Amino acid sequence: MNIAKHMEAIFLAVVAVIGASTFATAGAPAPAQRSAPLAASANVEPAIPVVVVSARRLSAAEKARLPQ
Repeated sequence: MNIAKHMEAIFLAVVAVIGASTFATAGAPAPAQRSAPLAASANVEPAIPVVVVSARRLSAAEKARLPQ
């Protein structure tokens, strides 16, 4: 089956399935959202480590001297 020949039919079938699914889920109630518990203290250390790089940038001449 040549997909290029049937691209319009494939597109219309996909649009029909998407349209039917939107109507099928339109009457469903929205899921209840629970909020995450707040932290006990505002001074809690973050769980993500932070890396600080304190180095000077190389000049164009220094970059040119680096081996390739």
